[in-house]
Amino acid sequence: MASTTTTKVSGEVIGIDLGTTFSCVAVARNGAIEIIANDQGNRTTPSSVAFSAAESERLIGEAAKNQAALNPHRTIFDIKRLMGKQFDDSDVQSDLKYLPYKVVSRDGKPYVELDVKGRDRSFSPEEISAMVLGKMKETAELYLGKTVTNAVVTVPAYFNDAQRKATKDAGTIAGLNVIRIINEPTAGALAYGLRLGVKTRRKILVYDLGGGTFDVSVLEVEGDVFEVLATGGDTHLGGGDFDQRVMEYFIGLIRRKYSGADLTSDRKAMGKLRRECERAKRVLSSQSQTRVEIDSLVQGSDFSEPLTRAKFEELNLDLFRRTLEVVEGTLRDAGLQKGEIEEIVLVGGSTRILRLREMLKEMFGGKEPSNKVNPDEAVAYGAAVLGASLSDVPDQHEHDVTLLDVTPLSLGVAILGGVMSIVIPRNTHIPTMMTDEDYETVYDQQTSATFQVYQGERPLVEDCIKLGSFDLSGITPAPKGVAKLETTFEIDADGILKVTARETTSSRSKSLVIKDYKGNLTQREIERMVKDSKKMVEEDKLVRARVDARNRFERFVYDLRNTVSDGDGLVSGKMGLEDRRKVERALEEASEWLDDNHCGSKKDYEKKLKKLTDVWNPIITKVYKLIR
Repeated sequence: MASTTTTKVSGEVIGIDLGTTFSCVAVARNGAIEIIANDQGNRTTPSSVAFSAAESERLIGEAAKNQAALNPHRTIFDIKRLMGKQFDDSDVQSDLKYLPYKVVSRDGKPYVELDVKGRDRSFSPEEISAMVLGKMKETAELYLGKTVTNAVVTVPAYFNDAQRKATKDAGTIAGLNVIRIINEPTAGALAYGLRLGVKTRRKILVYDLGGGTFDVSVLEVEGDVFEVLATGGDTHLGGGDFDQRVMEYFIGLIRRKYSGADLTSDRKAMGKLRRECERAKRVLSSQSQTRVEIDSLVQGSDFSEPLTRAKFEELNLDLFRRTLEVVEGTLRDAGLQKGEIEEIVLVGGSTRILRLREMLKEMFGGKEPSNKVNPDEAVAYGAAVLGASLSDVPDQHEHDVTLLDVTPLSLGVAILGGVMSIVIPRNTHIPTMMTDEDYETVYDQQTSATFQVYQGERPLVEDCIKLGSFDLSGITPAPKGVAKLETTFEIDADGILKVTARETTSSRSKSLVIKDYKGNLTQREIERMVKDSKKMVEEDKLVRARVDARNRFERFVYDLRNTVSDGDGLVSGKMGLEDRRKVERALEEASEWLDDNHCGSKKDYEKKLKKLTDVWNPIITKVYKLIR
């Protein structure tokens, strides 16, 4: 198990939940975790940044959000959705259709472009996030009465390395030393486990639905030990998507009601509509109906239309179901049945949606989701718990926690036929070390072998992501298949992957260290590989069967050729000249066919194997009779 308490830092460590729509900061003080209110007295702060139109003054938090409808093109929100992504990412392009502020491409990455004090300025997503983190830092410093530099910052469990690095960079820009990045659902589990003092072993499912991202983690909690069994998620699904569905509904309604009027071309009108749709969503968590009312929205006319809870649920039902599909998949990955989950912990403001709670309850046979932690504050609370365990301040939280993380995708090497040979399966706890000894040379007198390291869930490496490669040289020369090789994959607690290959019959070995291996993937690629694996499972089985059939045929041809050509062999010596020539002609025909048919079907390889065995079996039967 991997303890998070091996290294202590000097001074208080704050915990920050850097959310898509709202952020929160907490700290351990006098043996307890405290959520820190901002200068407006609120315990959460909007993740919004704006520059006022008049003086280009920078506004952060409530001040920015409150003027968004009147200053839409200078008010930045949902920046977390752009963190660590490429400009041409399909999710980014989809979001750009509805963002009122301007986003441009710089070096292939999205940047926000604003008119600040009469000149255009470009801000990276990291810079905008740094402004929000700076606000949280300032909030903590005002409360503690001292400068704070150390922080634990949370990210969605399915954030890739680029997104995690972007978050750490944002912290650096804000003047923070981000000593640890922790997954949001894990932080929520820490809040649940330590706040309630869970002493006996319990399996819990954390359902974390925020403003822009969704995560599910299944954990086993006992005392101060938190073991992640499996994780899943969607980094482009949250409350903002629900708001968007409502906006699209009203945009269509306005188009019909006002003779084709297109609201999407009016940034200010879209800003007003967005604000009211978000407000309506929140109201519908406690009321069955509300009205969306906006002054002078279309052609100088006021807009007033009802929105019922039933209509809101209808507009978003497919998105709600998507979250349950992720829950199902994560349970399968954890190897658990629904009945084995003892607690469902809700994290994130969007979990207040009543229909979602009802669907979860139905899914788990009537089990009520837990209301024992505040969904808006749980993630920051858990981050502060971890921060306290990493601090040397005596009066910080008394718990030292142990976290066991998992690797999100399988890791392995390419073998004959372009097949992915998995060494470490996805959702394996890290740190870990695993060895696979089932490798051998593929041609006679082979003295070196190339090990190509891949990550992914598909059976063929061409559908996975290559992480690196290296050569093992000095292999003992021998016939094909005689020299045996093994490979060892080791992932340490910092996520550094080390791959070692060794010839088992000698002392020859070679290693490759792959740092930040998750960084080789974008989140889109991770999601695509997992989804493709589920959708194409039958196709994958056919591909694997075809490769296996070819390998069986090739192996038989190789072994038969060695048997026939061995002049001193017992079988070869008993073969008649005519039989020998007959087998040699069949082998020559099989080899030529293999050379010309690298992508034959499973049936083709099996037919060719049968044809060759039909030639060989009568001959070997005759030879065995002579030997006896």
